[in-house]
Amino acid sequence: MLRYLLTEDDVGAVRFGISPLCELGLSIRAIADPSRFPLQVGWLRRTEAARERLDHAALFALIDHRGWTPDFLNPRPSSPLTRLDDEFAALLEMPADVFHGDLVAVFGQVPEVFAGSTSRARRRLVSALRQLWETCLEPYWPRMRAVLEADIVHRGRQVSQAGLSAMLNGLTSRITYGHGVLEMRMADPRPRVRAVGGEGLTLVPTMFTRRGSAPVGDGPPMILYPARGQGALWEAERVANPGAVAAVLGETRASLLAALGEPASSTELGVRFGVTASAVNQHLRVLHDAGLLVSTRYGRSVLYLRSELGSALLEARAG
Repeated sequence: MLRYLLTEDDVGAVRFGISPLCELGLSIRAIADPSRFPLQVGWLRRTEAARERLDHAALFALIDHRGWTPDFLNPRPSSPLTRLDDEFAALLEMPADVFHGDLVAVFGQVPEVFAGSTSRARRRLVSALRQLWETCLEPYWPRMRAVLEADIVHRGRQVSQAGLSAMLNGLTSRITYGHGVLEMRMADPRPRVRAVGGEGLTLVPTMFTRRGSAPVGDGPPMILYPARGQGALWEAERVANPGAVAAVLGETRASLLAALGEPASSTELGVRFGVTASAVNQHLRVLHDAGLLVSTRYGRSVLYLRSELGSALLEARAG
């Protein structure tokens, strides 16, 4: 059990971040044991051929039988706009004691593939991760990032509508929060208590955590939790359309309106509905101009959400 103790100031400083390196490191879990990640079968299927050319010895030396990875693969992101090149640079400059300590914390020793020269081991680490990124994640990163950003917007709406406590308790079944104490059930049976003490708690949505995780060691307070909407990312979606609304708006626009009860980007919607991004953007502009959608920019993405008028239109038909 992990307990984070939050003061009033800590509660007000809870923030979100996105880390490409976190996604990269955690994706090794799905590669090592696909049966535990059914929502990522589409990604695994699309990357099967590319994964045959990876440095498996180095990558699989970064994960143990419990699915744990060293903390240097899960850096606390400074913002939702964290750059992978900056994270790689930090790995290459990582002190030897941190590199070895994080590995020992997971494996009990430094895996053989990373034994010997620390600088050579770090170069091989970054080379293996960069190859995994370029062949298996970078082509799909815009889609993944759209899901992660939409999740953060959703959590922000939860905070504004129901409060921080409701949002934290809804992150994952492993987490409970109340009276300044956030408890997270972990596979590690050791009880750990960590006073946040002004460091801030960072929440990181990810595509490759099923029930949530946290640093293995005593790193900065951070929770990695499963992002919403990832299950719809890889397969085309067909939403049942309200007949009368579809007759007025057209089937595709009615489907988009029905699906946008939660924020999403045009990239994500294109994947979900099997429609080109340009076509989705045209439909979204029409719905937005008609006052049926609202939009907001988050990071590099524009996220759309059904407006009160759009919701009223669907509800009127449902009634």
